Amino acid sequence: MAKMIFLNLPVKDLAASTRFYEAIGCRKNEQFSDENASSMVWSDAITFQLLTHAYYSTFTSKPIADAHQASAMLIALSRDSREEVDAIVEAAAAAGGRADTRERQDMGFMYLRTFEDPDGHTFEPAWMDLAAMTGQG
Repeated sequence: MAKMIFLNLPVKDLAASTRFYEAIGCRKNEQFSDENASSMVWSDAITFQLLTHAYYSTFTSKPIADAHQASAMLIALSRDSREEVDAIVEAAAAAGGRADTRERQDMGFMYLRTFEDPDGHTFEPAWMDLAAMTGQG
């Protein structure tokens, strides 16, 4: 089996969060989705498992953090161009997220922005010119 990553994210409104993740480019996998969870496929290796708070609570005894108030992780997403970075941030904002939660970073060889989903989970889409980074470009 190929190595995969499943990011389990607690969400307050499953339907709204499902629409948000579809808007940023995910595809819903109906086979692993129900009234408690939406399995949102980002790539062949990465899936966001959106879980209602009640269902998420069955996996942990810890309280669910309010991601609007505290940060537990930053989710970096590679993009193929600066334009793709801009497009996903704009799509996130149009779908109920919050764009540019910190200042854009443009280092020439790397460009990144941030956005939050409706529950405050922070994403950093980034484009990198690896050839320029290694001096081969």
